[in-house]
Amino acid sequence: MRRRRQPAAGVAFVVTVATVSVCLTTAAFGFARIETRAPCQDQAPLRRPFFGDLHVHTRYSLDASTQGTRTTPAQAYDFARGKTIGIQPWDANEAPGREVQLLRPLDFAAVTDHAELFGETEICRTPGLEGYDSLMCRVYRRWPKLAFFLMNGRATPFGFCGEDQSRCATADTLPWRDMREAAEAAYDRSAACSFTTFIAYEWTGYTHRNVIFRGTEVPDIAPSSVEFPHETDLWDTLEERCRDQRQPCDFVVIPHNSNVSASTTFQTTLPSGNELDAAEAKRKARNEPLVEIMQHKGSSECYAGVGTNDELCGFENVPYDYLGARFVTAMRKIPAANNFVREGLAIGMRVQRKVGVNPFRFGFIGSTDTHLGTPGLSAERNYPGHGGAGVPIRDILPDSLLDPIEYNPGGLAVLWAEENSRDALFAAMQRRETYATSGPRINFRFFGGWDLPADVCTRPDLADIGYARGVPMGGELPRNASAAPVFVSRALKDPGAQGHPGVALQRLQIIKLWIEDGSTRERVIEIDGSADNRVSINPTTCSVQSSGTDSLCARWRDDDFDSTQAAVYYSRVVQDPTCRWSTLACNQAGVRCDKPSTIRRGWEDCCNDDYPKVVQERAWTSPIWYNP
Repeated sequence: MRRRRQPAAGVAFVVTVATVSVCLTTAAFGFARIETRAPCQDQAPLRRPFFGDLHVHTRYSLDASTQGTRTTPAQAYDFARGKTIGIQPWDANEAPGREVQLLRPLDFAAVTDHAELFGETEICRTPGLEGYDSLMCRVYRRWPKLAFFLMNGRATPFGFCGEDQSRCATADTLPWRDMREAAEAAYDRSAACSFTTFIAYEWTGYTHRNVIFRGTEVPDIAPSSVEFPHETDLWDTLEERCRDQRQPCDFVVIPHNSNVSASTTFQTTLPSGNELDAAEAKRKARNEPLVEIMQHKGSSECYAGVGTNDELCGFENVPYDYLGARFVTAMRKIPAANNFVREGLAIGMRVQRKVGVNPFRFGFIGSTDTHLGTPGLSAERNYPGHGGAGVPIRDILPDSLLDPIEYNPGGLAVLWAEENSRDALFAAMQRRETYATSGPRINFRFFGGWDLPADVCTRPDLADIGYARGVPMGGELPRNASAAPVFVSRALKDPGAQGHPGVALQRLQIIKLWIEDGSTRERVIEIDGSADNRVSINPTTCSVQSSGTDSLCARWRDDDFDSTQAAVYYSRVVQDPTCRWSTLACNQAGVRCDKPSTIRRGWEDCCNDDYPKVVQERAWTSPIWYNP
């Protein structure tokens, strides 16, 4: 749908907080402060990992509301901090049919509802607003699944918005205001620094992007793809309304689901049809320093057998290249390599050879993309489904798998920072010192340099050495034509929580990409652990016997390094196998594939051999680059 409108007069709203300072000051630990707040008691000069979720939908997203989600942004933040919340289905007395709670709270979160159709959705669910009794709104309330497709596919403005669209423009501001106020109320500005929020939203254009704002000064409306249909249009308005203003406003834009973007995420052409030049490549790298590599709708690292021989690329692959193919089987086709982050890194290096700037110099994060308002709900066990396809829970058999078999519980974003504050975490995002996990809370570090000592893994000052004599994940190696780069990667297993022990680590790798004779090369290097570790798992009982380890660490020198070739390196750690969410649910339901009588309607995919019964959870560090 495309509807161009201007914000209604008199509805500008900017959150203001008395503690915000208009002066930028540089913290002792190296990040700039724009707010005056209680100093955090817990300081980590060498930084520590903070776990969170930067992709969360609540009742204000059309596709979440049409599937019965009633969670408010405030409730989503309560959930992230460890509180129990109720989720659909709802009974006649408005009581929730299910309750969910995290085993341990998150450190940070951002509600990122779709800015598109904010006003229309608000009008259709709010008695008393003009347009509430319109035909489209009655369809929305009576047949939400149909409304999901009709409202998303509408090519002309809705009549209930008014001739000048002012009703919907005014209603647009109401969810955005609530999202901002909820983020402010949940942010812990005390010395405890227990929880951080970011004001944020999702721009749902041809390729979806989450927009994360640094502080409280943000645009008075959330620029959507209705008014700003291309990513460059989005950057234009964010720069104009935010960075170019005399206020402490800044943002990062995070593309997601490149795996189902029909090869549009890493395209190198502008709306004009011209190729990216140096100026636009630089702007892209600045505005989009991160990419979401893991979430509910699949892994975006790489695809098994498509442009790679990496055996671990067969992880949570969605078997189509465009989200619409989820609903139309005839549209399904295997994604191309350029749908994936690994190929995006290679494309970035190739563009840099042409124009001198890498537009895809991005760090990695994971998130859930939950459409239940449940940030961080990434565990395989008791997974309730995240939704996101606008299908009401009442249209799903209550006795069934509650998510499509190709989906998964999603991942987490991890930021290395000195403290749990907006300033420190935002600085981590901007410098790309981030990593992604597929759900577990693995502690993961990665440094590169020219003279990291041979015994670095055995030394307690590994981080001191890494920062002093190298660069961390997200960094760029200084040029050195007379040596080969050395990398150290260290992973500590998730310690677990509340009687649920963490899973042992199996193997640690470095993935190298480089340009040779104009072509991209790839190599996967095993640096610690082994795929030969003896692991025995019973898919029927999900019992595991493992010889994995609590930690893995290795120093690796690239003896094949050629100082004339651009290269990029990132690290990946893999846990021992465990049962996938679908296997756990099928076992709990009593489904046995060798006993047809147990395969009830709604449980047929339990016996779908296209999907594995076990999963190897993992984490990916942001890359380190070398440019000749």
